[in-house]
Amino acid sequence: MLFEDIVNLNLHPVTQPDYSAECRAKLDSEGVLVLEDFISPAALTLMHAEGTAAQDKAYFCAQSHSVYLTPDNPAYPDDHPANRKVLSSKGCICDDVIGAMSPLRVLYDEPTFRDFVAETTGQTELHPYADPLSSINVHYANRDQELGWHFDNSSFAITLLIQKPDAGSRFEYVKGLRDADAGEMNYDGVDELFRGAIQPQVLSMEPGTLVLFRGRNSIHRVTPNESDRTRMLAVLAYNAEPGVTLSESARMTFYGRLD
Repeated sequence: MLFEDIVNLNLHPVTQPDYSAECRAKLDSEGVLVLEDFISPAALTLMHAEGTAAQDKAYFCAQSHSVYLTPDNPAYPDDHPANRKVLSSKGCICDDVIGAMSPLRVLYDEPTFRDFVAETTGQTELHPYADPLSSINVHYANRDQELGWHFDNSSFAITLLIQKPDAGSRFEYVKGLRDADAGEMNYDGVDELFRGAIQPQVLSMEPGTLVLFRGRNSIHRVTPNESDRTRMLAVLAYNAEPGVTLSESARMTFYGRLD
């Protein structure tokens, strides 16, 4: 399957500079860019079939972590926002499970798509992970599985919804709740979120939707899946510099293996 058969180029003309500029302006202003019907029906059907067939290879785990994804800070009590724990649980297949001719692989490797992402996110260039696991992942959330509140370490994330559950799995977020570059963690704001004093926004999406999200300063979560239909989501990860690998500890945590 060719790139032009995968992306709905009539709706999303990613080769046109004006479209990239429009997308960048929206991502910069809102912190999130939602491109509905980005993937063609035929490509989405194939992605769904491949994801379903590979699900038995997924590594499932549950993790307790802080919203900052950092070790416990002994300067604060356990119930402080710096240390308060949330739960994340999911399954994941890694890059080495994705076939060479998979539409996910073709999309990820396509220079036109990579240039569009770079221009939209303001990156000079983008590179795949140097390790064999981290570039393309497919995440699975079965009934009751969720992603707890957290801030991302990376400046942006690219996701593609392949299958939507019948209920639950809402993507919720609060834009700009901290300023990581300035060292402002905004513990008070996180505490207000936990207490229900801040109401998050909900991002709705259907299968075939591509989302670019700036999650470094915008806290976000995916609520528990409340159905028997698995949520299936592809994550496409690039780096600003070549030769970057996900740490061994992170690979063991997320994938259960190093290679």
